[in-house]
Amino acid sequence: MYELEIPSGVKVDVVGETVTIRGKLGSAVKHINPKFVDVKLHGNKLVIKEIEEKKLAKKSGLATAALKTELGDAMIGVENGVNVKMKVLFAHFPTSLEVKGKKLYLKNLFGEKVPREISIVGDTKVEIKGQDVMVKGVDNYEVGQTVANIRKGCYARGYDTRVFQDGLYVNTEE
Repeated sequence: MYELEIPSGVKVDVVGETVTIRGKLGSAVKHINPKFVDVKLHGNKLVIKEIEEKKLAKKSGLATAALKTELGDAMIGVENGVNVKMKVLFAHFPTSLEVKGKKLYLKNLFGEKVPREISIVGDTKVEIKGQDVMVKGVDNYEVGQTVANIRKGCYARGYDTRVFQDGLYVNTEE
C-alpha cells in the first residue's frame, strides 16, 4: 500500500477506472486496471492498494509500484511541467524542421527528398528555434514518447551511425 500526498494547487478525481489530475499547467488522465490495483481518495492523500488475490500478488505489487510512480510524476508535471531540450546536429546535409498540427516534419535528413513524418503524442508541444527544439508538456509519458518518436524518426537506415551522426539529440531534461 502506498500513500501519495496531494500537493496544494493540484486536484485529483478518481472516477471508476480513471484518475484525473489537474494543476495550473493542465491535466493528466491515467487509466488503472482494477484487476491489479485499487485507488481511493482520502482527504488530501491518494491511497494505492494491491489486490489481495494469491494468483495475482506479484503482478499486483508491480502494478501498484508503477502506478505510484506514474501518478507522482503526473502531479509534478501538472504543477511544473516537463521540458526536454533537443538539438539538431548535422555534418552532411543541412536539416530543417517544421511542425504542422500533431506531426513534426524532418526535412533533408541525409539528403532525402521526402521529409520524415514524426508523431507528436497527446498534448505535447514542440517548439523550434533555429537548431534548438523544445518538447514541452504536462504528462511525463507523453513527452517521453514524443522524444522517443523523434529519435526513432532520425534513425540512419543503411548508414554507418559512427560516420553519419546527423539527427536530433537530447540536450537536457528538466
